[in-house]
Amino acid sequence: MLEDKLKQEEGKMMVTSVPFIKLFSQSLWMMWENIFAVITKFRSQSVRRYGICKLVVLKYHGESLVCQDGQRILPGDWVGELHLDNRQIVQLTRTLGADRAGIRTARMLREAMKEISRDLDSNPELSKVNALTGITLLHRGIIHGIGFEQRPIKSKWQRHWFGIYLRFLLRMLHPEGKHRVEDSTEKLSPMMLVLSRQSLKARFAPRKTEAAS
Repeated sequence: MLEDKLKQEEGKMMVTSVPFIKLFSQSLWMMWENIFAVITKFRSQSVRRYGICKLVVLKYHGESLVCQDGQRILPGDWVGELHLDNRQIVQLTRTLGADRAGIRTARMLREAMKEISRDLDSNPELSKVNALTGITLLHRGIIHGIGFEQRPIKSKWQRHWFGIYLRFLLRMLHPEGKHRVEDSTEKLSPMMLVLSRQSLKARFAPRKTEAAS
């Protein structure tokens, strides 16, 4: 009980330490997130939630890819596009602080990947998904150990657009986003992430003890 109370007090302190203009900007951004969620439903077959992740099932329209395990991803193939739930990340950052929120997000992402792996065979909507994809600036952080292959974005205008968008997102959502963007411009290069269906299942397949339980 005492630990829970201390955590609640810590959360209150963290929230009050966020400047009003930052809170206001984040609120506006969340409104845009709601609009974007509606747009996403129209451009995809389905949108599923797995903890801190949203999985958007749609057809792939990029260049042909060959994953490390030999899986080919061709234009027109079905993929699962991963998006982190920024609303949850904002709440974690406000209550836990940036560093602890990053650790918690990484753990929650791993749990989400396990759930997705289990659903690949049991859910008809995911039966045709050949790979998971995503675009991120933080490819050196929370995805460590998950198995994503990192691919450069070849299209110059896409690389430029994603760079602007993701840097702006980082400034909005991260407490020290402005400084991180200014101090690490060279490192914050958008990358495409790819994880084939086979690699996902091999990495996150339940252990025998888990399956038995």
